[in-house]
Amino acid sequence: MKKIYLLLTFIGILCFSITGVHAQANPTSKQDSAERVEIYPNPNSGNTLFIISESGKTTTVSLYNILGERVSFEVLTSKRLDISALPTGVYILRIKIGKHTSSRKFIRN
Repeated sequence: MKKIYLLLTFIGILCFSITGVHAQANPTSKQDSAERVEIYPNPNSGNTLFIISESGKTTTVSLYNILGERVSFEVLTSKRLDISALPTGVYILRIKIGKHTSSRKFIRN
């Protein structure tokens, strides 16, 4: 069972990595300067995840499970994301601030 879980984790991270490489390799897409994004605490066993950006702009967060299914979508005006409804597992956060999009791995204990 652990081998299957690790394999699915690897496949999920690989899928998000490939889409990020494709977006960077596309010369027609314009990206503004890279936005530094921090998430903490990670891993998290509480009910709140903090997402901090340099610019402080409105943040759009999509949360995907390891199978690539979107389990949550939030538009944050503050730095807090409520994760109380999430079961234990590994997730991918797709964070969009302005025109900049980044992905982060997130572990819920």
